[in-house]
Amino acid sequence: MKSPEPPAQRSAAPDYFRAFDDVMPPSLPAMSARRTLAWQVAAAFTLGLGAWYLHWRWTASLNPDAMAFSILIAAAETLMFFGALLYFFDTWEEGDAPRRAVPACPEELGLPPGAPPSVDIFIATFDEDCAVLRATLEDAVMVRIPDGWRAKIWLLDDGARPAVETLAREFGAAYLKRPDNRGFKAGNLRHALYRSDGEFIVICDADTRLFPGFLENTLGYFRDPDVAWVQTPHWFYDIPNGRAWSEFLWQTLAPLMTWLTGGERIGRDPFLSGSMLFFDGIQRRRNRHGASFCCGAGSIHRREPLFSGALAEHRRDRAAGARSDWACATTPLQPFRFHVSEDIYTSLLLHGSAGQRWRSVYHPAVESRMLSPWSMDAWAGQKLKYAGGTIEIMLRANPLWQRGMPWQIKLHYAATFWSYLSAFVLLILLAAPVFTLFTGLAPVAAYSTTFFLHLLPLLLANEAALVLGANGQDAHQGRVLSLATLPITMRAFWLVARGKRVRFKPTPKRPVFGDGLRFVLPHLAMIALMVFAAIYGAWAHLSGSKDHSLALLVVNYFWLGWCGLALARAVSAALWQPAVGEVKSIKSKSEMRHV
Repeated sequence: MKSPEPPAQRSAAPDYFRAFDDVMPPSLPAMSARRTLAWQVAAAFTLGLGAWYLHWRWTASLNPDAMAFSILIAAAETLMFFGALLYFFDTWEEGDAPRRAVPACPEELGLPPGAPPSVDIFIATFDEDCAVLRATLEDAVMVRIPDGWRAKIWLLDDGARPAVETLAREFGAAYLKRPDNRGFKAGNLRHALYRSDGEFIVICDADTRLFPGFLENTLGYFRDPDVAWVQTPHWFYDIPNGRAWSEFLWQTLAPLMTWLTGGERIGRDPFLSGSMLFFDGIQRRRNRHGASFCCGAGSIHRREPLFSGALAEHRRDRAAGARSDWACATTPLQPFRFHVSEDIYTSLLLHGSAGQRWRSVYHPAVESRMLSPWSMDAWAGQKLKYAGGTIEIMLRANPLWQRGMPWQIKLHYAATFWSYLSAFVLLILLAAPVFTLFTGLAPVAAYSTTFFLHLLPLLLANEAALVLGANGQDAHQGRVLSLATLPITMRAFWLVARGKRVRFKPTPKRPVFGDGLRFVLPHLAMIALMVFAAIYGAWAHLSGSKDHSLALLVVNYFWLGWCGLALARAVSAALWQPAVGEVKSIKSKSEMRHV
């Protein structure tokens, strides 16, 4: 079956993202053997120095004048060391699956002979603009269909909009709508699965623009009958580039600001949307255990495990007595779990399947492009959804207690859960210098030469490990993001603890400006408290306080400054607007507020 020809008429009013159409995806080469060895040596040194530091902390450095405070901080440092262990295991080495040619006949896929194998391309939408969907369909119809295969594009409209139905007909795509929105995106996908018959399903969000070689480069992995899905990287092609520091600062100050902020440009990626540290640095390395998670868009699934996993979960519910027989009989199977984080939920159900050892494959090359959040509303909503969904899974359906899941995969899930649990530890470590500067009570017996001899080698080894392990990606992004999203993560824990579901809200695909400060009020409050603590500490030192030594000020100012810069990233995002000429289709501030 040939792909339908795209319409000759392009959108008469191109949207803002059209200005980024010529941006090329990054090259993501595998980590060299030499760099892998260097990273592993640095990681091993970090763990050894960390164990040495913690032994000294617990045996020789606790402050008897503030024992409770000192023990609290030592315990927080111990938990951070535990997090480092998980992170180093999670990212120890790459394990790319070998590329294989696309099977030419059903038998090579374990399918019965007869009709050619088929692929359904699902594009899920709810309220996204037709301009966004048009670009997605333009690229979908250009995807090359391998010889001997069939493919069909489906536009799954949970908004039941006549204009979207017309757009689907224009591109020769099948159009589906539902009478309700039960299960949100997962329910939308389930509705389409029951009305299609492709052996393989490509999942696209409304803004997922597939590259022409998507099928050619991913279908070959399914020659392995145990592969349930293949995940490709999320690449956001509309990330603003910002301006170089040297454009408006003296040349001598530009390198300093580059070092302090970790970037050569101001305004670049204001919402920290660049995701390659996660995809290339974490997902790619989970692949060595067949444990990369499904991240929704940009993935391709074998139909069989979706239904077998849903059926197994349905039977487990009945066996556990979680539902009455009537409820089990009337509750629909959920090939994609009805959940705000249906992607990771579906992943853990299949990874933990007792009857079949399903595994995933992470394909390391970029095969599609997507839109990033361009407003604080979109950014905060997306982060709250990710955090709330993952936390709810951790507390209500934790895979660590499942039988049948290999321990390696459990540890990969544990690393993800820890990335949210560590918010409580970060909160303690964030408050520690504020408490110290106000009270003069230190978490160590003395900021002595011995203290620095234990701490500085650990910090240097850890920094080297992070930079080497990032393989060219921004090594600091994860740490900055964990602090910038701290209030959102704590809110997610509060919602889940109260039994409230995090609202499922599709990420807006249009820029909206001028209403961002309300999202960063907690950040501003924390920064203000840190500034007051710094001022008070300096005043106490100058007033002759023996408890506020110069060493105490230097150590705590350093930690306050780093944390303050991370929190300020969220504030700067709330104030951000595109530079003049950065987006050609937006002419003025008044237009920007209404786009």
